[in-house]
Amino acid sequence: MRTLAPIILFVFNRPEHTRKTLLSLKENELAKDSLLIIYVDGLKFNSTEEQKERNEAVKKVIREEVWCKEVVIIESENNKGLAKSIVDGVTENVRKYGKVIVLEDDLITDRFFLKFMNDGLDMYEFEDSVACISGYIYPVKNILPNTFFIKGADCWGWATWERSWNLYDDNGSRLLEQLEDKKLSFDFNFFNSYPYIDMLKDQIDKKNNSWAILWYASAYLRNKLTLYPGKSLIQNIGIDGSGIHSGESNLFDVEILNQEVILEKIPVLENVSAKKNISEYFHVIFKVNKVTFLKRIYSKLISKFIS
Repeated sequence: MRTLAPIILFVFNRPEHTRKTLLSLKENELAKDSLLIIYVDGLKFNSTEEQKERNEAVKKVIREEVWCKEVVIIESENNKGLAKSIVDGVTENVRKYGKVIVLEDDLITDRFFLKFMNDGLDMYEFEDSVACISGYIYPVKNILPNTFFIKGADCWGWATWERSWNLYDDNGSRLLEQLEDKKLSFDFNFFNSYPYIDMLKDQIDKKNNSWAILWYASAYLRNKLTLYPGKSLIQNIGIDGSGIHSGESNLFDVEILNQEVILEKIPVLENVSAKKNISEYFHVIFKVNKVTFLKRIYSKLISKFIS
């Protein structure tokens, strides 16, 4: 009998986003057979009354319905922050279950998202070169293959196995040194189209607390790959100014596929053509107004990379 991966959802103080995330997840056919583990982060000691009310509202939302076959709620008494919450939650559950699907409170899932995640986890379970399954793909101009691989790991609606998560290295300085020693910065930055190296340097300098840039670098340096769908199964609704670290932008908006992705085993190799298409998309959005964009979007927008 097929064993489905547990779904881990991280929430904090956005009740409206959380409800939309849960409603879309419930629409997945496999939700009725899945375990959902919800981590609720605690409040900071200096939280305002509004923040307390929103945190309490989130706790009510997650109990409104039985969103999956089984729902386990874990509430933190203290504020751990997004990075520690995710790293701790993923680590605990991959050790227990061997594989996990990871969501945050601002991700709308396609109704076939869980099927794609579980199919990918099953198909590539014993492919050591595959570290991650991603549900999100950027709204690139050109048509992408049905599925393809890119080097590294990703973070907007994703899944992984214990063997892969064991590669996670929280030492940003060590990762940066390896990237620079091997002269990989150009490729790591998607042909210098996106400032991933800068994000890693900011993590080292404590200007952000990014778990995701460490995850990407950890997998990348070990030549591990992420499987992507040709059209996105995830829509991020959190880039609306509502998040603690998020700005406001529609540059990453996509129309989710709402169609089953039929997985066929493909060569476990990086698709350089797909990577170039994504880099061209990055070049275009950064070209709009590079200075302003870098300050407004890179420092605020990518809430998934900053806690």
